[in-house]
Amino acid sequence: MQQLRTSSTGPATGISAPRPARDAAEAALVEHYAALVRLAHLVLPPALGRQRRVLTAHAVVQRALPRGRPERPAARAVPAPRAPREEAHAWLRARVVARALATRAVRPAALALPRVTGLRIFPRAGGGDELALDRALAALDPPTRAALALTALEGLGPETTAALLAGAGVSDPAAALAAAERLRSTVPGDLAALLRGPEFDPCTVHLRPTDLLRRRRRGRIAVLAAALLLAAVPAAAALRPEPAPPPPAPPAPAADPAALHRTDPGRWADTSRVDFTAWPARGARTGDTALLGRALAAWTGGAATRTTPGTAGTAPSAPPALLYAGETGGTAVVLLHDGLRLARYTEPPAGTPALTLARADDADVTTAAAVVLARTAAGTRYLLAPWIADAEVRDLAAPAAPSRDLPVGPDGVTAPVPAASSAHSGTGGTAGCAGTTVLRLRSSARIVEDHAFLLADLGGLSPAHLTWTPLPAAGVPSRQPREATGPLGLAAWARSGCLLGPLRDSGVRSVNRWEFADQRLPEGAGRALWVCARAETWEGTGRADVTLETPSRVPGPARAVASVPDTAACGRFGQHVLAGSPWTAPSGARYLLAAGSRHVTGITAGGAVRARAEGRVLAVRTGGPGAVVLDGRLADGGTVDGWTPAAG
Repeated sequence: MQQLRTSSTGPATGISAPRPARDAAEAALVEHYAALVRLAHLVLPPALGRQRRVLTAHAVVQRALPRGRPERPAARAVPAPRAPREEAHAWLRARVVARALATRAVRPAALALPRVTGLRIFPRAGGGDELALDRALAALDPPTRAALALTALEGLGPETTAALLAGAGVSDPAAALAAAERLRSTVPGDLAALLRGPEFDPCTVHLRPTDLLRRRRRGRIAVLAAALLLAAVPAAAALRPEPAPPPPAPPAPAADPAALHRTDPGRWADTSRVDFTAWPARGARTGDTALLGRALAAWTGGAATRTTPGTAGTAPSAPPALLYAGETGGTAVVLLHDGLRLARYTEPPAGTPALTLARADDADVTTAAAVVLARTAAGTRYLLAPWIADAEVRDLAAPAAPSRDLPVGPDGVTAPVPAASSAHSGTGGTAGCAGTTVLRLRSSARIVEDHAFLLADLGGLSPAHLTWTPLPAAGVPSRQPREATGPLGLAAWARSGCLLGPLRDSGVRSVNRWEFADQRLPEGAGRALWVCARAETWEGTGRADVTLETPSRVPGPARAVASVPDTAACGRFGQHVLAGSPWTAPSGARYLLAAGSRHVTGITAGGAVRARAEGRVLAVRTGGPGAVVLDGRLADGGTVDGWTPAAG
């Protein structure tokens, strides 16, 4: 079977098959055109820019058709497919990859066909996952992007991909495959599904006009220049006129109010992505281009006065979405979303404008349900998501008190929500800690049936979602976090409410109260409950606060065992927990109490207390204070280190 070589009309294809007939190649190109253009678009360098990259991808595919005389064998080859149609498709695919790899960002746009005049072309802006993947792809070299596209999109095996890359001139295909696999392992979800989405589809694009005024000025300048040139021909040898100054550059798309994305008002009810990407533009000043321009200028100019932890302060890479523009308590507020971050621009009637940025990637129906528009002495005003049907306010420290209705305007802005009226020292809280006012929201039945949840304002732009994982019954599988809106969940969070205070302004996305063990206390003093409250941040870090809740005639604070920052414990990827704490019985005797999560089968104490117990709990009398070290044995033979107040 004849092989191919690099010809003067294009790079090597690297296929051990004869060049297909032109008719067969044309049929294959028409049949697989969209997939071939997507493949070229992924391989091409992002430095080309969005428009040139889209047009160049189409040009690469359209120029892939065979022409000229047959080619000679290449040094490396990919086994040829059996079917003639598959053979033509594979031959074109290899040519597309080779040509895309050979394209450099310095190539002039004039060489790319088709050409478009007067329009800006770019694929649809994606959500958080798509934007994160796009940035990760931009950091890769072209061979690695090609390897990823061939394996994830085209379904080629490693050997076939390596041979195709070698035939296209890649010096180290194995390294490209390894780098592609490393990226693939870090992407959550289905990578192929993300790459097949409209965000990476150069055949489904948005069209926007270029600066029409600038084009008209250029036209006038061209006509005037031609007239001057004709008039100046006799004196051209003696006089060289100064070139006309270039017209002012149009505003960058990300800073152009006209380019702001505005979501259809009914999108939230007809999409599987119920997050900030489904928010429509609301507010009385969504048409105020001057205000929107100032907000965009503040963001694109890097004028952020505050960013939550883990939030990049850089300008948006594409025109963001407009979520709100209006007046809140006399202050102009603009809320924008670029797929990864929220930006809140505030412009008081007297004072300095401010811009606050916060991460919002991977938000969902609860964490994208409300945004803080303003905090004033009268309280906090929120902008609620369009899918919120009912809104109420609760005092977290008073679980038995009824909720209060929260008025919401037609634009989704709430009435001011005052802070808790006084400090409290109820069971589970630190004596004198400030109370917490929470929102109880319920989603519309158009997206989910009877779904209510709690949100707590912890200082960020988005309030944190509060959930609850109750203690499982014996022999029952472990429970998943659930909404804390029922009587038991509210009573549980009343005991942990004071743990929320230290979390303020730390970028917390959600907090789950996990009751991981209970224990019978010595001397018949009742039962104790071991709780781990885990706070998840938007940047992925977590903090675990372990408390020991014991019965008491007089309500008082829970016994703090440990507070551990930057840990996976008490979450999905840290399901094994062991903690211990000193405890004084009503008789005055001192004990060491310890308990572990459901897979702990044995506990060993060392240091100031030496004891051993089978099962999940330990209770041993001690002689006095001293550091204690705990070790737990797991059902699978592993071990887990314990937390104690001294070690925490």
